[in-house]
Parts: sequence; structure tokens; C-alpha cells
Amino acid sequence: MTKTRTILAFDFGTKSIGTAVGQDVTGTAGPLKAFKANDGVPNWNDIEMLLNEWKPDLIVVGLPLDLAGEPLDSITPRAKKFANRLHGRFGFQVELHDERLSTVEAKSELFEFGGYKKLTKGNVDCQSAVIILESWFERQWD
Repeated sequence: MTKTRTILAFDFGTKSIGTAVGQDVTGTAGPLKAFKANDGVPNWNDIEMLLNEWKPDLIVVGLPLDLAGEPLDSITPRAKKFANRLHGRFGFQVELHDERLSTVEAKSELFEFGGYKKLTKGNVDCQSAVIILESWFERQWD
């Protein structure tokens, strides 16, 4: 019997970092919370509390790319650095996953279910993390 794995996803941003959690047995994810970031640096104690609460088997961090799949000079290296810090500080296995168009899709989904009131920065970032994680699950099954 295969053990169900708990996986956390992060949608990295310089002002806000969205999070989501999911299980690989269902391939679905749900939003958690958005952390404020100061020029891409979160309060690491808050991140540690989240990791201690969920004890994930794996962390997925969204990798910002342009529509052609090329790295973005301004943000891609910073997302990679964030992923490396998650691994280095806390020892969790971390994977990067293409996050192209996740924010556009997140805004569309949130608007569909709640109109403009749902389009807060925190909601969008967490919904983007959900989309990143569910896309990662789909990739595992291809």
C-alpha cells in the first residue's frame, strides 16, 4: 500500500508568498495563507510554523517563466533562491514547477466564485499556489 504524501506549494513573490496544501492520492489542493515578504524575504519563523504544522513530505515552489518557457531575469533567480533556502533551512525535499499563467487562472477562478471582492492579493497568491500544486500533480500522472 502506498503512503499518502502531504505536499505544500509556494507561489513566490517579492511582496507576498501564497501557500497551498494537497495530498497526492487525490491530486487536489486547497489554499492555506499568504505570507508578507519584504523584497522576497518572508518571516522565516512563520514559514517554520507552517512546515511544523503540516510536516510535508515534499515542497513544490512555482518557477516563474515567460510564455516561451524562458527564465525571467527579475524573479526566476529569486524564486530558485527561495526554494534553496527552504531546503537548506528546514531540510525538506523541494521541487520547482513551471507556474506560467497560474496568476491569470487564479484571478479567473476567484472572480468566477466571488467577484471582485475575492481578488485580494492574499487570495490570488494562495489560489496560484493551489494551481501550481494541482498542475504538479497532473504532471506526475502523465
